[in-house]
Amino acid sequence: MKKALVFTIASLLSFFAFSQEDEALRSEEDELAKELLNPIANLVSLPFQSNFDFGMGPADGSRWLMNVQPVIPMSIGEDWNLIGRVILPVISQNDIFGESGSQTGLGDVVLSSFFSPKEPTSGGLIWGAGPVFLIPTATDNLLGAGQFGVGPTAVALKQAGSFTIGALVNHIWSVAGNSDRSDVNATFFQPFLARNFPGGYALSLNTELSHDWGLNATLGSLHLIGSKVFAIGDQLTQVFIGPRIPYGNANSASWGFRAGLTLMFPK
Repeated sequence: MKKALVFTIASLLSFFAFSQEDEALRSEEDELAKELLNPIANLVSLPFQSNFDFGMGPADGSRWLMNVQPVIPMSIGEDWNLIGRVILPVISQNDIFGESGSQTGLGDVVLSSFFSPKEPTSGGLIWGAGPVFLIPTATDNLLGAGQFGVGPTAVALKQAGSFTIGALVNHIWSVAGNSDRSDVNATFFQPFLARNFPGGYALSLNTELSHDWGLNATLGSLHLIGSKVFAIGDQLTQVFIGPRIPYGNANSASWGFRAGLTLMFPK
């Protein structure tokens, strides 16, 4: 009888301890899911964002584009952070420009730096601004612009309860590069709206719009993305997936989708 009582008490204590650990993990997952909706959060992360596009152009081409996007925040004083964001495209495409064949390799790197206050404004606005650079790292002429570019970038958002709303914008002008290639004079605009749900889940809606002012060409896509934060051993990870709806006079894709994962390294 005593042994049974001791066993029962020990089991209840163990269940309570594990429940507390589970609750703490769920709370951390919820917080990280919210932080990941903030492009300038004070969180080191490594997203691998894959974009699949199909039915492109007259030759029914296809493209897989994986953006490797490390985000590294750094403290630069009592009140300010500097957030470095890199977008390194890895591309494999087939017959994108008619019967153009297949190309696989790196695209051009986009490097952004945001100077951001550590605390939101009194109205709860989170913002950051700084320079953006286009670096011609493409391994094939059909995978990049062949130009070095520079310009301004900014982001602003507000997180109220389970909702996040905001926008990111940049503009790049080419300042050097291959004289046989077209100059870059392009604006990128990304408004976003998202909601978090208990358990590390989130649902986000955004559009990514690029407009080349020299060519009067618009390349856009609309995304509805579901995501979930969880732990693989000690590694906190987010997975995400959703449809990718193309639009714009320079986007010849019929349909696509986005999927990927993000590795997180909380401090």
